[in-house]
Amino acid sequence: MENANPVVHATRAQPPRGADHMSSDERWWQHERLAPSHSLFAKDDDEADDEALETLDAREVFDLVRSVTDPEHPLTLEQLAVVNESHITVDEGDVAARRPPTVHLAFTPTIPHCSMATLIGLSLRVRLMRALPPRYKIDVAIRPGTHQSEGAINKQLNDKERVAAALENKHLLGVVHGCLATSALRGADA
Repeated sequence: MENANPVVHATRAQPPRGADHMSSDERWWQHERLAPSHSLFAKDDDEADDEALETLDAREVFDLVRSVTDPEHPLTLEQLAVVNESHITVDEGDVAARRPPTVHLAFTPTIPHCSMATLIGLSLRVRLMRALPPRYKIDVAIRPGTHQSEGAINKQLNDKERVAAALENKHLLGVVHGCLATSALRGADA
């Protein structure tokens, strides 16, 4: 174990998301998304456009990755301050400029020579690949200046062929699945 005594940071519950959040559990059925549609079999053009344009924000992406477990410790990446909402950027793209929607997640290894940084980045990439709509391009990288091999690791993490080859390794895939075992908690206490 390279970092036997990592600094553990307190996690915080996320505040409600604004006007669309219902404050009373008894009124959940009044939420706009749960309202019945006027047709069971067909959607009108406005509804189809609304679904196609559903957007993400950094908070939603953070919620997807905050409960991923560190490969060395039984702690989440949020508890170790490896992932942080302020280091996530979501760009919805521009069709006219041929710029695809992109999610950029920068993470901070716990120590500058962390040998698990590639594995952590791979786990984050797999989590986002599985959870985000396929239209989003995913960019996972180490924050600049936080690891001695950040250039080489960033190149590995964003090379589709290297990622695919790594995920074909059964042992490595097992370790990634171990890291992702708690990711469904999405911020709940692990």
